[in-house]
Amino acid sequence: MWLLCGANLMIILDGTIVTVALPSIQRDLGFSAANLSWVLDAYLIAFGSLLLLAGRLGDLSGRRRTFGCGLAVFTAASLMCGLSTSPAMLIAARFAQGIGGALVSAVSLGMIVTLFPEPLEQAKAIGAFSFVGAAGASIGLVLGGVLTQTVGWHWIFFVNVPIGIIAILLAVKTLDAERGNGLRGNADWLGASLATGCLMLGVYAISGTTRDGWGSTRTLVSAALAVGLLAVFITRQATARVPLLPLRIFSVRSVTGANIAQLLVIAAAFGFQVIVTLYMQRVLGDSAAASGLGLLPTAAVIGAVSLGFSARIAARFGQRVMLLTGLLLIAVSLTLLVRVPVQGSYLVHLLGPLVLFGAGGGLTLPALASLGMSGATQSDAGLASGLFNTTQQVGAALGVAVLSTLAAARTTGLRLGGLDSGAALTSGYRLAFATGAGLAVAAAIVAAVLLRGGRSAPHRSTTDGPVTRTPAAKR
Repeated sequence: MWLLCGANLMIILDGTIVTVALPSIQRDLGFSAANLSWVLDAYLIAFGSLLLLAGRLGDLSGRRRTFGCGLAVFTAASLMCGLSTSPAMLIAARFAQGIGGALVSAVSLGMIVTLFPEPLEQAKAIGAFSFVGAAGASIGLVLGGVLTQTVGWHWIFFVNVPIGIIAILLAVKTLDAERGNGLRGNADWLGASLATGCLMLGVYAISGTTRDGWGSTRTLVSAALAVGLLAVFITRQATARVPLLPLRIFSVRSVTGANIAQLLVIAAAFGFQVIVTLYMQRVLGDSAAASGLGLLPTAAVIGAVSLGFSARIAARFGQRVMLLTGLLLIAVSLTLLVRVPVQGSYLVHLLGPLVLFGAGGGLTLPALASLGMSGATQSDAGLASGLFNTTQQVGAALGVAVLSTLAAARTTGLRLGGLDSGAALTSGYRLAFATGAGLAVAAAIVAAVLLRGGRSAPHRSTTDGPVTRTPAAKR
């Protein structure tokens, strides 16, 4: 459990740790303003587009093998990132990091489900895993600022190397080798290619909106191609003898409801994290490191709730009630942020909503993970994990793009109308918070409608035989 959570913390940290180092990277390597965003986008595109394929590879070739290969790729790519001497070298290494990160993250949740089959024990494990996922982004902002200011931006990548090596050694010692279903007769490589291409184009289109705009030719063409590939992929999955993503998995209401609700609430959560950080920096005048520290109460409360209370709450009231309660708390916290003023105070106007958001996240994230994996069997836990993580990454990219674009458009319009910068920025951020609250409410409606029957029975693969649970690691 420590190994799986620690490895995923390292992967998640790398999604945000680079953010505060971007000015230093631009200055040292000579990035243009237009190309600098590729330091983030290269990682996001590779990571988000390969999760589904990586999860299925874990089922077919063995999850320990996939996990170890992912760690090795991520560690080697981190070393290359730190040694980069040109923009092209860093972007290529970041893309490789995303590939390694996808291999690790896609199978980790599936390994936890098979490692802890007993319900209460599994709920505690998923609570810990969810906390790592939620806290990693906030910790990355703080750690990135500290390392960049003290020893240089190269060390935000070099720090992964010893951690990755230790994790690889522990994986070999701790995790049991698994026999997968076999790559030769069970791999839907055409479906895998279609899914990867669709997700890569979709994430590329979404992540590029902040740079190119929603109506740009590049965005529209990429989005159209992604939709076309999605249609072909669905047709392929409906007709293939052994599909990559059996469509029957969506007949399990808990899986479908959890993934749709997650797409909406993660969009709200990641957009919230970016917008509240911008508000602290651009309106309140905080530094990058201070704004990162300002988000730590949210991470701390998420940890306290998910680690200390979520398992007992789920055991007493059920995952559905816990999920709905958490979603409503998130909606309330974002609604409170709609009232932030220009001359605001962190203690008066932000701390309360941040703590409330943390309480909602501490209930929501473990419930979503449990429900999203409730249909997983031993033979397709990696696929279910990959699907769940894919939904999360697409939601994150979509939320940041939509909320940032809405805030920027409102701010630009008000500035053109003569409003001063602080008031215009604050009004734009208020609109983003209101949109996030609407997304959280929509997630609650989806959960209330689709999860009415509670947890559905696990689905069975037509080629899997009896459903069994085999421990994935030595205790």
